[in-house]
Amino acid sequence: MAAIFEITDFSAPELDVYARLSENQLRNRADPKNGVFIAESPLVIERAMNSGCVPVSFLMEKRHIQGQGASILARCPDVPVYAADDAVLTQLTGFHLTRGMLCVMRRPQLPEVSQLCRNASRIAVLENIMNPTNIGAIFRSAAALGMDAVLLTSAGSDPLYRRAARVSMGTVFQIPWTYLPEGDWQEFLHSLGFRTAAMALRDNSLSIADPRLAAEKKLAVVLGTEGDGLADGTIAQCDYTVCIPMSHGVDSLNVAAASAVAFYQLGRLTGQ
Repeated sequence: MAAIFEITDFSAPELDVYARLSENQLRNRADPKNGVFIAESPLVIERAMNSGCVPVSFLMEKRHIQGQGASILARCPDVPVYAADDAVLTQLTGFHLTRGMLCVMRRPQLPEVSQLCRNASRIAVLENIMNPTNIGAIFRSAAALGMDAVLLTSAGSDPLYRRAARVSMGTVFQIPWTYLPEGDWQEFLHSLGFRTAAMALRDNSLSIADPRLAAEKKLAVVLGTEGDGLADGTIAQCDYTVCIPMSHGVDSLNVAAASAVAFYQLGRLTGQ
């Protein structure tokens, strides 16, 4: 049975990680092996555990100890559980807990790009996408719509950020992902046999339905940051520039919506 500690002192150092540490402090960039992240909601926590992530502690509403969180706590008898009523937790954390449960977990070790892409035929590349909600939605679409992996530039938002993981419904733990190497990552992907397709509006953009795209054995779908989209240099280096046909005078979709269309059309599910 897990050890339950009722919260009576907001200043307890054990609660710093939930209420007083920044995202950079959680990630511990100076010592990444000891970095942590916070998973929110029983669904996300369970999917993280199923992927091998190791819990450090839990923060939850009392009513969930014997409710939604019971099966999770049963898997972690040696992990401390800090509990209180909802009003107390909201006062501590500054936000309402989705489904009343948080878990601090050790950050997993990420694979090398070459290892992750060894058997992949369709991958998503996210260049400098900053909004955690968009990151979460893109991961959910990538997992659902036939992508084998997601690669990110280091300037983008962290997929393990609490909101990103929650919006993804825990799929950040179900689809392989890692960060691209610094420098010319396109040349690196080309060396792994991938052709690259930039999602961008250009005079020479191909329709996303162009059969040449679906015929590629190994294709990387490249999506850019909110607002500005992909960098001009990135587009110039890509093998294809691809657009989603629009109507009613709309020029483009939000990057998360565009990713769903692109993954459905170009992912491994095409033709199934």
